[in-house]
Formats: sequence, structure tokens, C-alpha cells
Amino acid sequence: MAQTARSARRRWSREISSLVDGIAFGGDGPVLLHGYDPPAGGKWLDDVIPGKLGALSRQTGEIVWFSPCEVGYGRGFGAGFGGEGVAVVLGPGQSGHTIVRMSMESGELLGARSIEPFDEALVAADLCVCITAGRISGISTTDMVQTWSHACEGERYHIIGRAEDRVFVVYTIKSTGHQGVLALDAETGQQVGVLLEPRPGRVHGLVAGEGAVVILLEDLASALPPSVLGEWMVELTEAGGDPLASCVSLLALSPTAIAGDTPLWFEPLSDVEAGDLPDVDVTVDSGRVYVARGVLLEVRDALTGRRLGDLTVPGLDERVAWTVASGAGLLAEETRVSIFEIPD
Repeated sequence: MAQTARSARRRWSREISSLVDGIAFGGDGPVLLHGYDPPAGGKWLDDVIPGKLGALSRQTGEIVWFSPCEVGYGRGFGAGFGGEGVAVVLGPGQSGHTIVRMSMESGELLGARSIEPFDEALVAADLCVCITAGRISGISTTDMVQTWSHACEGERYHIIGRAEDRVFVVYTIKSTGHQGVLALDAETGQQVGVLLEPRPGRVHGLVAGEGAVVILLEDLASALPPSVLGEWMVELTEAGGDPLASCVSLLALSPTAIAGDTPLWFEPLSDVEAGDLPDVDVTVDSGRVYVARGVLLEVRDALTGRRLGDLTVPGLDERVAWTVASGAGLLAEETRVSIFEIPD
């Protein structure tokens, strides 16, 4: 039975003069914030809107620095931490897509390099993983050069996640429209397996963390191994449920699993209909899965799916971006950034 939702305690909230379009948040250190200033009338001379990057105190929200950034607003964006006091940002620039390194202490530009355009990126201390419909690539966070690329004819790529030495990619078989999840080696980009075989129903989201890859998908029945599906159908029938109900579901798999392995856990979200773009965000951190639905944040154990509690987070339904790290939730609205305490 679901627990009564408590209101999450706000640590701080800060209004930002710029429009916020990206955030980054680690286990310690400051908050990274990327934004841009729209012109009067919303008219631009270029396709790329100039951007700025800021660092805010994790504890108080005070602005440490704000600096113009070579990466602006437009197609594709990623930000994170490159280790040793370095912020890494990549996205569109005035001369094409760019990756930059900036000092976390002062915002000073430490280096920049042109890269291929991308749609989505994950930034880690060792590697930036970028994706387009036709290609996945790895870029060294340290020297900003591409170290590997993966592409296969007949496949289209959509969403990426990473757990330690594996990169997970949602992909579509063009000839059938079926979607599944690939596993790649993070160091080489070589395919090491298929986590989820292509099957009917759209995959809306994927996040990966220590011990679990959590997938938000339609048509759960087609994603379950036959033995698990049979047991589930019996349980649902006895309880008067419908295993073929058209809804979005959560499916958790081990990062080392191969297609057909028994999932860690799964659960249909019966009130989220398939076919729509669900207002659901899933985040994994420190052995917990956080499911954002409107202003409600469900907290679950990553290995079992057991529901640990519910929190209401004011403004979560207006999120531009949202993430959790080390017991704190970072929420970006259009012109406001807030940190909330997320207890275990």
C-alpha cells in the first residue's frame, strides 16, 4: 500500500535572470547551471542562441560565478564534471557543435574543440557519450577527442544510459519499428550484448545506475520472458487484473543481464496510458529509483522495486530538468533552481 506523501523540504531556491535549459549535479561540489537570455521579440540572427554557464553553492544556492559559454542553446546538450575541478559542457556553438572544459572555481575557459552534432549526451569523468539517430560515439572528457563510434545499418538510436563499464542504448529496427536495448562496452564502443530484444511497444525512457537498468516502456507483456509472463498472468487473473491493459510500465534489469534473463522487478503504471508522451521521469541514484509523476516523487529500492515512500516536490510538474544525487534533488524550472532534501 502506498504511503502518505510527505512534502520534500526545500534546502534553497534561487530565481535566475536567464532561462534555464540544463543542469548538472554530482555527489558533492557545486551545482552547474546552463542558461540563455532571449532577445526582445524572440528574434535571432543565428540558429544558435548564445549561452552562459554558472556554478551555484550546493548548500546555500549562492552564485559562485556566471560566465559566457561557448556552448549555446539549441540541438543537443550535455553537462557534467570532468574531475579535478573541471566542468565539461557540450552542445551547439557558433561554429558547430563544441565541447568545452571550464574551471569549476572561476568559470575560466580551459579548452574547446569542435565535435560532430548530437541529440543527447551523458557526461562522466572519463567519457562523454553522444547519440544521434544514426550513431553513438564516445568522447574523452580529458582531451576532448572522439575515442570510438558505433553504428549499424538498419538501426536507429534514441536514448542512452550508463552503468560503470557499460553503455545502454534504446534502438529501433527500422524494418519492423520494434524497439529494444543494446549494451556497449564504454571503453571501446563494441556491442557486448542485447539487454532487451526488439519488440512491439515504444520505449519512453531508460536510466542506469549501480545494480539496475530501469526502462519505461509500453507493452510489458512482450518484454517479459515466457515463464515470468505466465506467472504474472496467473496472478493478475486471480486478482481480476488485465495483463494486456494498454499502459506504460517500469521494467528493471541487471546491468549484466542478457535478453531473456529474469528481470529484477517490473510494475505497470496503470494510470499512465500507452501511446501518449507520459509525464513520467525516472532517475536512479545510490540504490534508489525516483519516479517523478506531476508533483509526486515515488522512491523505490532499485533492486527490488519496493516502494519506500512518496514525496511531493513543489514545482516538479513544471520541471525543465530534474535529477537526484546523494540524498538531494535538483529541480530546474524555467527561471528558478531549487534543491530539495530527499531522505532515504
